[in-house]
Amino acid sequence: QVQLVESGGGLVQPGGSLRLSCAASGTFFRINAMAWYRQAPGKERELVALITGGGSTNYADSVKGRFTISRDNAKTTANLQMNSLKPEDTAVYYCYLGIRDMWSNEHEYWGQGTQVTVSS
Repeated sequence: QVQLVESGGGLVQPGGSLRLSCAASGTFFRINAMAWYRQAPGKERELVALITGGGSTNYADSVKGRFTISRDNAKTTANLQMNSLKPEDTAVYYCYLGIRDMWSNEHEYWGQGTQVTVSS
């Protein structure tokens, strides 16, 4: 079974920083991508940042220059460093994992979500 454990959410003042982590565990042949999505009340879930198995990254325009996604050396933990946070960054942040198993089947997994609130 594949599991995702998220950590690092919380309350921060505008202009502050937070770091989210998502640790993946279980059996999988290859990681296609890890990503962070977010969903604010009344809005659809949106991609925030993604890192592929090869290390390429992609960011939503609204977070470029402020957020950085990275992985640990084992490539099974994705971190999201969030700087210069704004009230509009307030949302539940979800970790995403896309993998390929040894039979070349692709699977997707989601974390349970962690609340990020930016408020004075």
